Amino acid sequence: ETLRPHQHGGIDEAVDPVRDRRTGVPGGRRSSDTVQYATEVVARRNEQKADGTPVVRATLSSSSCLSVRGGYLSDDDSEYDEEDSDDFDFDEDDFDFDEDMEMAEDDFGEDGTVERTIAAWKKTPPFTKAYLTASMAATGVGYVMNKNQFPEFFLLEWKPILTRLQIWRPFTAFLNFGPFGLGYLMTGHFVWTYMATLERLNHDRPYDFWLMIVFGCASMVVGYTFLNISPRFLGHNLSTFLVYVWSRYHEGMEVNLFELFNTRAELLPWFFLAQTFLLEGEVPILDLLGILFGHIYHHCKTTNIIRTPRFVTDWYNGDSNSARSIREKYKSISSDFEMQ
Repeated sequence: ETLRPHQHGGIDEAVDPVRDRRTGVPGGRRSSDTVQYATEVVARRNEQKADGTPVVRATLSSSSCLSVRGGYLSDDDSEYDEEDSDDFDFDEDDFDFDEDMEMAEDDFGEDGTVERTIAAWKKTPPFTKAYLTASMAATGVGYVMNKNQFPEFFLLEWKPILTRLQIWRPFTAFLNFGPFGLGYLMTGHFVWTYMATLERLNHDRPYDFWLMIVFGCASMVVGYTFLNISPRFLGHNLSTFLVYVWSRYHEGMEVNLFELFNTRAELLPWFFLAQTFLLEGEVPILDLLGILFGHIYHHCKTTNIIRTPRFVTDWYNGDSNSARSIREKYKSISSDFEMQ
């Protein structure tokens, strides 16, 4: 043995230049040297793996590293503990960067995007899924049969409603997001995102969500008629109503828009107004009314002015086949909110 000065309390100690018998580390390395040594072992091991040669597993006791104080290792913790070797035990899977890169490429690939979209659609709540499906079907019919214009027999017109009893018009008019194109896709995406979120928030009381939809649609039909405003794209106006209600439930949250910039949730409805103005080139009066009706609903809901009628809640919690079927659909949504 040769003497190498180790300063701890002013006492020099004898150190084996080949391997310190107490730590099992070459040259009696101290705390910082010990960590560096472990790093070098891993680096050499990776180089050996790249060459295809057998890998020698090197481990180091965690107690050997953590018990060092000022270069001194106490006698009680001096032994090389093989049982604690898992702390510095690396498997080949930990360094499988090729597999991680392949997974990342798949996520950004076309197949990954399609798969994620399909998976998200399958998890869409029932009302939102039915609403969007009906809108796409009606828009598709108009695209094929009416030169990309929404079918006229689905629009809101009071004369055929009153004289010909076409009572579906006040409902089907809200399927109109506009002609198929960029504006339709953007509105559909917003509806999918925010209507689905509001429906999930009411997963245990979906009838409150239904009441919100009925309030928004009824207020628009009555309001536009009273103000003598000809409604064009009621589905787009409903989306503004939904975004405003969503923004009031998520005030202060930052929202990313098209991966371009962030804004606060309460400013999102006003972004909708700007979008309508830029795409349609007109003052978004109907969207402003959608925001107004959304504000009225939020105020009435938070002050308990409006409540779901008792007969609706009794039916939903009843034993009828339709009620059980609907509860089963929302059961899968409720499971996502349960604590694991």
